Amino acid sequence: MAVLAAHFNDAEIVVVDNERILYREPGFALLEDDHLITGAEAYANASIKPRRIQNHYWSDLRSEPLPDRHFHHLSAADLVSRQLEQIWKRIAKKGDQLAIAVPAYMSNENVGLLLGIATELNIPVIAICHAAACATRRHYEHAVPVHIDLGLHSSSMTRLIQEGQVLVDRSIIIEDNGLLLLYENWLKIFAETFVQQSRFDPLHNAVSEQTLQDKIPDWLMLASSASTVQLEMEHEGINHQAEIKSLELITAAAPVYQNIVSNLRALIKAEETPALQLSYRAARMLGLADTLRNRIGGETFLLEPGATARGLIKRCKPQFASGGLTLSRHMPWDQSSISVINSKAAGEGGLPTHLLFGHHAFSLKGDSLVLGSQVSNDERWLDLQQKMPGVSRRHCVVSTNNGQFVVADHSRYGTYLNGHRIDGSAILQTGDVIRIGTPGFELRVISVEDAGGS
Repeated sequence: MAVLAAHFNDAEIVVVDNERILYREPGFALLEDDHLITGAEAYANASIKPRRIQNHYWSDLRSEPLPDRHFHHLSAADLVSRQLEQIWKRIAKKGDQLAIAVPAYMSNENVGLLLGIATELNIPVIAICHAAACATRRHYEHAVPVHIDLGLHSSSMTRLIQEGQVLVDRSIIIEDNGLLLLYENWLKIFAETFVQQSRFDPLHNAVSEQTLQDKIPDWLMLASSASTVQLEMEHEGINHQAEIKSLELITAAAPVYQNIVSNLRALIKAEETPALQLSYRAARMLGLADTLRNRIGGETFLLEPGATARGLIKRCKPQFASGGLTLSRHMPWDQSSISVINSKAAGEGGLPTHLLFGHHAFSLKGDSLVLGSQVSNDERWLDLQQKMPGVSRRHCVVSTNNGQFVVADHSRYGTYLNGHRIDGSAILQTGDVIRIGTPGFELRVISVEDAGGS
């Protein structure tokens, strides 16, 4: 009898024991006539038989029938049940028990349904824990840890509290910003490169499209250590070759990365040093770690494959003593602490110089600039007297702190940076947009060579 640990992230479902990874496959399902196939085998047919593929069932776990006409007699819960059943039959021995790490995108209702499915399959679940807490095994001294992971359809960022142990504070989920979107962008640029350089269009044929999809991880690995990548793939006995610059691949991923950066900057306060902990899936995304170092600052820490499930199996305790299972959001540390160095984020356009409101640019240098609806003679104000719901008299303040410009929220309604409500304060970078009120006044953070302005 042994305890196994599973991390049910749909991009890469991982199950481990105390020694090794037993299962590591994506949350894909293929319906072939009446035969339901899941995992890697289903993924291998994703481009060949796209109408018979489902990959939302882990992230949208429900009991209602699926809208797809090929799957109308099944629900997401049925597909999860099938994959979980296949996993357990493949790896478990008599008497084995299971501890579960659930991703941030799973709601309490999702978790309850998952536990019900496990019960129906006679899988003895002894513990269930938030994945970010499972993955965080050390104390990041002088820093605020944020765990970053990618699913098939979303990105997640979980801010963690360190008070004698690791505790989940809050999570942000960015929908439609996951691995599938990244792979879709890369698939297009690889295909365009082959068309331009060899007149071979790998997207013209379903089989060659699947081959191209399967080669992306290897090409990304090559791009991580070289400025150019030699591409090669065979189709119908003909070998096709092309070459692409690694920077082009990073540029193709920029929209996804920018969404992550924008949310992170609103999640981390200006005075805090971030310790950005990237799952193995996030860490192997070309250019993401470097983008976060340059735009967010602090330090990045890259986790190994299966780190979340391993962190769970090393520290989990059966929860039956309390009479049932509850989702745990905290765990003790079991690895040595690490001191985090506070490195400043460089930004993309250097330090900002002005705040642009309408046709007027207000200098950020000198005294702090207060934004609000009631002017004070004792401070430098940007007076917003027009009628606008959700604007406080002293709404927010832009000031300097350690050579950087910071916006601090003092309102009841919230101050928004690039569309995301800030957590008290945030560092400003050129190109940012500050919004206050509803629908709101928008002020753009700019950088100009001329030192003029108000």
